[in-house]
Amino acid sequence: MNIIITGATKGIGRAIAEALAAKGHHLAICARNSSQLIQTQKALLKINPQIEVLIMRADFEDQIQIEAFAKMVLSSWTKIDVLINNTGIFIPGQIIEEEPGHLEKMMHVNLYSAYHLTRAIAPTMIQQQSGYIINMCSVASLFAYPNGGSYSISKFALLGFTKVLREELKEKGIKVSAILPGATWSDSWSGVQLPQSRLMQADDIAKMIVAILDLSKSAVVEDIILRPQLGDL
Repeated sequence: MNIIITGATKGIGRAIAEALAAKGHHLAICARNSSQLIQTQKALLKINPQIEVLIMRADFEDQIQIEAFAKMVLSSWTKIDVLINNTGIFIPGQIIEEEPGHLEKMMHVNLYSAYHLTRAIAPTMIQQQSGYIINMCSVASLFAYPNGGSYSISKFALLGFTKVLREELKEKGIKVSAILPGATWSDSWSGVQLPQSRLMQADDIAKMIVAILDLSKSAVVEDIILRPQLGDL
């Protein structure tokens, strides 16, 4: 399959890319850091030299760069099987106290990037009457938690976008799923003094995505909630 993954050089995105490379899927990935993109491309090709890995540096706070990435992918592939909207940013804070601009920044990265990329890619899926769109939401899409602030707002919105998209595309042969992870080891938790077992591993989420992509055409997993065994932090 031809699969697009945004934010694929770190954390959950990187784990997803590695799991899908091992399965032999062709990948198109993007991130803000060019050197990390090149390093990731090399690592994925080392996992499976038979796959194609398209890369492009893109800041997903910028709609123009999002659309440029989509154009690059569409010019390279005539068929798009899966779009994984994984790019996200977390800035802790409380709504009343957080710095001005935090809401706007997280809405751009966490919601608008998925909105604009999906609008660019979905017409190809509609034309081919098949495809899968997976949006990386969060348990913060379901409930507010201390110091979640505008991050929770953006993730609530992303889950809403996912539900609307599913209703609009289900008759067109396109599946839409929301993944809602709890605390998972990534850059957001870097330096936190907790046992490794207290948080989920990024490849736990990757394994679930591999599994849902293997379902029959007539089945879709609408929402997947994953949490640490000992509960949220």
